[in-house]
Amino acid sequence: MSPSTPVLRTEALSIRFGGHVAVNAVSAEFASGTLTAIVGPNGAGKTTYFNLLSGQLRATSGSVHYRGVDITRLGPAERTHLGIGRAFQLTNLFPQLTVLENVRLAVQSRQRAGFNMLSMWRSRADLLARADHYLEIVGLATRNGLLVASLPHGDKRKLEVAMLMALEPQILMFDEPTAGMSVDEVPVILQLIQRLKDQGDKTILLVEHKMDVIRSLADRIIVFHNGQLVADGEPAAVMASPVVQEAYMGAKVAVHA
Repeated sequence: MSPSTPVLRTEALSIRFGGHVAVNAVSAEFASGTLTAIVGPNGAGKTTYFNLLSGQLRATSGSVHYRGVDITRLGPAERTHLGIGRAFQLTNLFPQLTVLENVRLAVQSRQRAGFNMLSMWRSRADLLARADHYLEIVGLATRNGLLVASLPHGDKRKLEVAMLMALEPQILMFDEPTAGMSVDEVPVILQLIQRLKDQGDKTILLVEHKMDVIRSLADRIIVFHNGQLVADGEPAAVMASPVVQEAYMGAKVAVHA
């Protein structure tokens, strides 16, 4: 991959559900070391686009490229192993396992240890040490023995970030990471994302509705409306543009077919 090749790229990416076009011919590139916020009104296609990037959905047409390689036909597990990590809008955890066990499974997956018991036990000390490391980062080290089902919502979101970090992806995708969190809990998640951004070697995509969150984190904003990408640029310019103001006010937005 040459230095000019984007880490992630979509080309005319589309998906239909019956007669409804949820994502319509979206072409975009994402460079290493950048944080892109993806915004738009409810139903604009943001999460569907995320699902196409991470492999949860199969595109009707168009393509997804990772480091210059077409990965359109790969499933979510294969994309995760390549380096595309996804945190969901709703927590995606194992509620009847402990906090530590959840993160250990992510570490195990990253090392491709699978679920072979002999392999797991031989590497148990190393797996647990790495899992503890990520729990320390997100502030859950003292809760490592609790069942996930017993955690408050904010701690579940922090745990999901720890699991995502444990996968050591090149691309980190966050779908409304502060959804459902209290005002006191939000800064913790934002600090974690800022810390990942400050590493300078990750590509971060963030679906978010809170404008203050976007202002504090984003290098770039792309705007979806009715399944189309209608604006793309630096945060100040995009947020001041008529198309964004109209989209968030619910007024008619002119887009090109």
